[in-house]
Amino acid sequence: MPLALTCIHRPYYSEIYVHCSAASRTLLDQTVGFTISYEREDEYDTRELSEFPDIRLWFVRLDAAYPWFPVVLDWRAGELARYAAMLVPHQMSMRMGVVLNPEALELFVMKKVFAVDAWLKQQSHPKPRLKTADMARMLGFGVGDELFDLIEKYPVHRS
Repeated sequence: MPLALTCIHRPYYSEIYVHCSAASRTLLDQTVGFTISYEREDEYDTRELSEFPDIRLWFVRLDAAYPWFPVVLDWRAGELARYAAMLVPHQMSMRMGVVLNPEALELFVMKKVFAVDAWLKQQSHPKPRLKTADMARMLGFGVGDELFDLIEKYPVHRS
């Protein structure tokens, strides 16, 4: 599987690179899902897609390039959970399926809270706290106003 992100760049090129409110609203009004076509070397290989290193590496690269990307995923269709499974260490359970490492998931969610909140503010989203908190809630974490107040009180100035 190549590491090219062209399938992400092409459909959303103008929305990703244009930093105006109208373009980001268009992007946020859409939902993104993944169709992964992967030929297994062994037809009897029963691993989940999140267990293939090259697929996970593609998601790591996507996340590095667009750390705010989870906000545009189709959460109701389970795309946010799948995205997390690609990036968070986990184990497979016959009874429960994918079991994400709780500490790693917590770190992933906090990182996404910081990235998504900053991106939504940059895009002049009307309710960045609400959208960011909803995303965290979809992954099982409650984020209160106290954290958002701290983020605003101590902003990160990127060089």
